[in-house]
Amino acid sequence: MTLKKKYNILLVDDDTFLLGMYASKFGKIGMNVEIAGNAQEAFAKLKDGFKPDIMLLDVIMPGIDGLEFYEKVKKDNLTPDTIVIMLTNQGGSVDIERAQKLNVAGYIVKATTIPSEVVEEVLKIVELNKK
Repeated sequence: MTLKKKYNILLVDDDTFLLGMYASKFGKIGMNVEIAGNAQEAFAKLKDGFKPDIMLLDVIMPGIDGLEFYEKVKKDNLTPDTIVIMLTNQGGSVDIERAQKLNVAGYIVKATTIPSEVVEEVLKIVELNKK
């Protein structure tokens, strides 16, 4: 699988194993990958000028969760053109509804999706949401 465009992707998750694995998977298909282990690190990258085309956010993280993080990012207009996808183990309707209210482009549950399927799903969501 080769990409027509070299996307910038920001992965935000407190699980360092998963961050490394997904960084490798997305890097292998030609994406420029930045990782953050929590919302504060992600804010720092955005404020330092990293402009992701795609942002994958976990819901459950220490401090503020992925949805709260995205609310703040939207309020500050830090990533107006970024395609935001939740990548989480939180498959409950409350979290999905919160994500839908924030207009996230996709919601992938880690526990039911193998890593190669996550990559495929992200690429499908990106194709559907390209501006």
